[in-house]
Amino acid sequence: MSYLIKDTTKEEREQIVKESLGNIEANCDGCMAGLAEMYQDYIDGKKELRDINMEFNARYVKDNDMETRGSSCVM
Repeated sequence: MSYLIKDTTKEEREQIVKESLGNIEANCDGCMAGLAEMYQDYIDGKKELRDINMEFNARYVKDNDMETRGSSCVM
C-alpha cells in the first residue's frame, strides 16, 4: 500500500493518520490534538508524510550535531 498523496484520496489519508495516531479523540492530555494538526497538510494533500516527519525531527537536531554528521559522510 502506498501512502503517497498521488496514490490516496483525502479520506484515505485521514484514515491513515487516524490509525497511525490511535484514538485522537481521547486527547485528555492535550498533545494528541497537536499531533493530529501536525498531519493536516498531509491530509489536505499539501505535504507528504515523509516531509512532515523530517521537519518534526529536524527540530530536535542541534546545529552542532548537523556539522558532525555532515563531516562523516563519505559522499
